[in-house]
Amino acid sequence: MAFEEPLISLRSVSHFYGEGGLRRQVLFDVTCDVRAGEIVIITGPSGSGKTTVLTLAGALRSVQVGSMKILGQELYMAPAAALVKIREKIGFIFQAHNLLGCLTARQNVQMALGVAAGVQSVARARQMLGAVGLAERAEYLPDRLSGGERQRVAIARALVRGPKIVLADEPTASLDRQSGHDVVELLRNLARREGCTVMMVTHDHRILDIADRVMLLEDGRLSSFEGLTSPHAGHLLTALAAMPDRDHLELLLGRMAEREFLDLLKTIGAECEQLLNILDLGDRDSTQRLLRDLLHSVLQKLATCVDAEKATLVELRNGAYKAVVDDSGVSEQLRHWAEQAPASCQVVNSGGLLCVPIKDRMQEIRGIAQFANKRGSTEFSAADERRLRDFAGPLGMLLETYQRAGLEGLEGYHQ
Repeated sequence: MAFEEPLISLRSVSHFYGEGGLRRQVLFDVTCDVRAGEIVIITGPSGSGKTTVLTLAGALRSVQVGSMKILGQELYMAPAAALVKIREKIGFIFQAHNLLGCLTARQNVQMALGVAAGVQSVARARQMLGAVGLAERAEYLPDRLSGGERQRVAIARALVRGPKIVLADEPTASLDRQSGHDVVELLRNLARREGCTVMMVTHDHRILDIADRVMLLEDGRLSSFEGLTSPHAGHLLTALAAMPDRDHLELLLGRMAEREFLDLLKTIGAECEQLLNILDLGDRDSTQRLLRDLLHSVLQKLATCVDAEKATLVELRNGAYKAVVDDSGVSEQLRHWAEQAPASCQVVNSGGLLCVPIKDRMQEIRGIAQFANKRGSTEFSAADERRLRDFAGPLGMLLETYQRAGLEGLEGYHQ
């Protein structure tokens, strides 16, 4: 049955833990919709309330304040019997696969069908294990399977009943990068084939590209990141292109922890590399605006990471360096160092200035980033140098993409 209304709908949902003086609010007026066929990721730092949203959507917790409808059923003040019926239509995937060690993969999947299904349940369990690429391991016990394979069994178990909704809680947390991406890619493809909606919570920025929409939950509130993505975006750059203006980008990046920001920038860099490989930029005006705003926002965030009051970027075009910002923002020291950069290719930390070469895919210098006026100190530290080296690679990919898109400069930017 197709639902015209959202399959998951939250209106002004708040939630509290504890009683009396220990009562603590973890969700604040959360409002969002998830429609049929969507794959939605809720991301954000640990402790932001992501798992609480998921357990409320799964009818595993009672709705305290606000309205939550799942498959058209209002959960606020719903009787226990109604919550049980809702849960029967939802598939769950958890960070820990929660497989029973004494049962085979097939038996673990079969259990989700109940004891009354009989012979048909065996066939259905085997069918789902084949769909996740584990047909030959159907009779293996979990301890004979890898972490990625066990999570695939968990996916098969979640989908075997043909649920309308699948809820996944940190499904890649215990997996390496490749295994994690393989698992969520498999989940996406199977969900499309089975016609179900997926809501996933994660802090793993490596898998954001599988989502149709990404929502940021921070300190119990959905931020403007919800408006960043459009339905069926498919990839992070496509999602970022829907940002209404630069202020939203700066707000998104400004609220991220440094580790999360680095992971996100690496993801952007990887997608820029793919974009460069095909150089199919689609709507040129939108692409130029996106890349211009990304460079502005990324440079501002980098300045924050090293406590610099000012950040400047110059680029190399046609054998000569020119300002990516207007000339008044480029110091004489940077202009002099830029001329020597092709020979040295080294980070320079001297006289209160920190200059970092920005290289392209072929390790040729594309530009130089300068950071000046460190807050509370006269010099930048070795730790600051290491931070910026980490960011230089993906920043170089972004700058190269910007240049290949034919942009002429960022007007009037000062950090």
